[in-house]
Amino acid sequence: MTQQQLAEKVGIKFQQIQKYETGMNRVSASRLWDIAEALSVPVSYFFEGMDSVDVVSPEAASGASNLPSDILADKEALELVRSYYAIPENQRRRLFELARVLSDAAA
Repeated sequence: MTQQQLAEKVGIKFQQIQKYETGMNRVSASRLWDIAEALSVPVSYFFEGMDSVDVVSPEAASGASNLPSDILADKEALELVRSYYAIPENQRRRLFELARVLSDAAA
């Protein structure tokens, strides 16, 4: 499904879908529900592979490291997210797993 097709099903402009995909805009719970319905998947689909250990409150995350409270307000972080989503999906998944392994090794 293209971004345009998804946007039409959800009732928004495709540019908004692009902003969700790149992380420029956050996806509200109600919008996530709309997207799940448009894709004919349960909302839980977007959280597959997560367990309770992976879920950290924003308060805990900001106190646990030197991350800014709004990470995407950081120019470098936003550029990194945009570059990440420009990578083909199969390579992006492998890069994600590599980053996860490296961050675990550094801890």
